[in-house]
Amino acid sequence: MKVILIEKVKALGNIGEIVNVAEGFARNFLLPRKFALVADAKNANVLKDKQKALAKKVAEERAGAEAIKKKLEGSTVELIKKVGLNGKIFGSVTSADVAKELEGKGIVVERRMITIEGSVKSLGTYDVKAKLFGNDVVATFKLKVAIDAAQAEELKRQQAEAAKRNADKKKAKADAEAAAKAAEEAALAASAAEE
Repeated sequence: MKVILIEKVKALGNIGEIVNVAEGFARNFLLPRKFALVADAKNANVLKDKQKALAKKVAEERAGAEAIKKKLEGSTVELIKKVGLNGKIFGSVTSADVAKELEGKGIVVERRMITIEGSVKSLGTYDVKAKLFGNDVVATFKLKVAIDAAQAEELKRQQAEAAKRNADKKKAKADAEAAAKAAEEAALAASAAEE
């Protein structure tokens, strides 16, 4: 069923767009909430009459998207994650995590509109794109995945302990080899003295 959107609907489209949706979705959600009109000749004429009002709504939506783009463009969003001993984070960072972090900063971007370059499974900096208004307004920013400071200190301490244990094992092995060599030389000296 084709409908004309008269409100912006998340993950469906912007104002004034004609989209194809399931009949049940249109009848049970879009039409009762006045988010859309059935795309027939009568409503197309009504839409032409309302074009100025819709154009104003579209301009407001675009202006809002441009304002969000100015806030996001060139910025860096930092996420603190727990990390295993191998330097990889537990799980991965998703667009929902980025959207939640942005929301905490007062910037509302739908998670479906956020695209992260590659999969985020380790610490580092990644490129992120957010489609704020169709394909017209796209903000590009950085995502920095960092380790929790307390966990970083704990990992450093664990690595220092592991290095100390390895050094102690090497020293004990060297001492054992030196003792074995000394015992072997003493046994050779004793056998030479007996002859």
